[in-house]
Amino acid sequence: MNADYGASTELAGPLQQRRALYQPRLPPCLQGATVRVEYGDATATIDPIGADAVAQAFPRTYGQRLVTFLAPDAGADKADVQERPPIRVGVVFSGRQSPGGHNVVWGLHDALRAHNPHSVLYGFIGGTEGLFANKTLEITNGVLASYKNQGGFDLLGRSIDQIRTSKQVSAAMATCRNLDLDGLVIVGGVTSNSDAAQLAETLVQNNCKTKVVGVPVSLNGDLKNQFVETTVGFDTVCKVNSQLISNVCLDAISAGKYYYFVRLMGRKASHVAFECALQSHPNMLIMGEEVALSKLTLMECINKICDGVQARAELEKYHGVLLIPEGLIESIPEMYALIQEISILHNSNIPVAEMPSKLSPWAAALFQFLPPFIRRELLLHQESDNSAQLSQIDTEQLLAHLVEAEMIKRTKEGRYKGKKFSSVCHFFGYQARGSLPSNFDCDYAYALGHISLHMIAAGLTGYMATVANLKDPVHKWRCAAAPLTAMMSVKRHLRGPGAIPTGKPAIHPSPIDLKGKAYELLRGKASSFLLDDYYRTPGGIQYEGPGSDAKPITLTIEDQDYMGDIEMLKLYLDKVRTIVKPGCSRDTLKAAISSMISVTDVLTVMSHPLNAELPLYHFN
Repeated sequence: MNADYGASTELAGPLQQRRALYQPRLPPCLQGATVRVEYGDATATIDPIGADAVAQAFPRTYGQRLVTFLAPDAGADKADVQERPPIRVGVVFSGRQSPGGHNVVWGLHDALRAHNPHSVLYGFIGGTEGLFANKTLEITNGVLASYKNQGGFDLLGRSIDQIRTSKQVSAAMATCRNLDLDGLVIVGGVTSNSDAAQLAETLVQNNCKTKVVGVPVSLNGDLKNQFVETTVGFDTVCKVNSQLISNVCLDAISAGKYYYFVRLMGRKASHVAFECALQSHPNMLIMGEEVALSKLTLMECINKICDGVQARAELEKYHGVLLIPEGLIESIPEMYALIQEISILHNSNIPVAEMPSKLSPWAAALFQFLPPFIRRELLLHQESDNSAQLSQIDTEQLLAHLVEAEMIKRTKEGRYKGKKFSSVCHFFGYQARGSLPSNFDCDYAYALGHISLHMIAAGLTGYMATVANLKDPVHKWRCAAAPLTAMMSVKRHLRGPGAIPTGKPAIHPSPIDLKGKAYELLRGKASSFLLDDYYRTPGGIQYEGPGSDAKPITLTIEDQDYMGDIEMLKLYLDKVRTIVKPGCSRDTLKAAISSMISVTDVLTVMSHPLNAELPLYHFN
């Protein structure tokens, strides 16, 4: 573990120094030392079919109530601080570094000190390995001074990003008991928060007092559901990447002779590539969700790209920019099957040198068809969650290689008469992870840190800190805590009501909504993007003045105020109760019954997965 974690360092650059002075904004309910806790209804799961499996796996933490945090009643916040006992809390980074993560710790620290100055905050050095080994750093204002509003996770560092095996869970529980922790805050994405749910369940089972809460921090933006509108870091990463992409777009049109293939972060979902496309307007975007939905083969994807290249050539345009997510390769059916076979061989401890000979005949044929560099990368050792190292697979180079071969073939057949196809490849994977966070990510993370403290003080465990209504100004944000089990589902291999859940309940990455408003916007502009060079230059992140409060386009377009809709439903239900009381007319009662029957019938149908196919987004 790096001995420099948590070291007080002088901020070298004037921008770093100025950013350290920025004071994140808080919604009104979090501006005092206390909050008013309001408990809502018991929650279900995001997928009704898997509800029984989730309930069985989490018998002590399933079905917990939704909790909202409101401004305290007049005078309540001025109560003697001695009436609020000191709290001991630990915090661990359990996900890939994401801009804004440090502000979660800062917000948690400030909320703890406001709660009671004698409260203690421990940071686990080296991520989850530090948690298992009980390697801590006491977080003080002096320690935080060099990390406020700064990028990276270098305050504490990170490691294997999992708390999953029995040995790991036992070690985490032992640390919680040794430090006498009242709460443990786990900062991470879908995998980390699934682990947080399991740890919370285990601690309750073993009568350990430590409350476990999760914070949605992930640059991929794939921890997205009815409670979580976006994750900390997504805004910054997309802004940084969009600036790079727009620079590439202008370089492409200036030279007029290269196609740039740009691969972006995004494993199971294409959120980063999608948002960057809306911000920078590249010529083409291939999303994994579209490919998986239409079951496009590798060569069908190549032909679609080549058709776009040929359409541009007819306009005397021999340049362009194409975006893809790093997870695209797993969305192509035959490539996914090949990767799964290789994964089985890894899990069976087959030596890498012997793997090609152990593949099934069809997989071996596909493997030999691929360029040597891709073959080597597919055989790399797996990630900590047993998935392929997608960041190390040069999918953009594979596509460029195959597109070039197809364009040569079309030229020989007389179907293409334009200039020679030339490509340049980029992978924007790590360049943005340590960026100075945007104002939005600074504010959002700081608020989530405060909410984490109030969750622990309220005795909540197995919950995630959430903020709704993020598209609006900070003073309109809604702060809440949602049970982690309400975000869980169980994978199914088939679609439709008859599909049988298989596997373990978990929080899964949320794909792009191909029926959403943002997707429809992109679809409507696809032809213009492809042919018109409608490039947009967003520029660098702005911290002051115009543009400093800009938020992700996908966030502002989609109507995601789930908590507000819950409140609206409650208001209408209360109105029904007010109107339909004993003594109301029989006609009123009959109308209410008839309406309720219709509503329940519709909701029953909607609670099952739909079989309808979604529209495919085409380039032209």
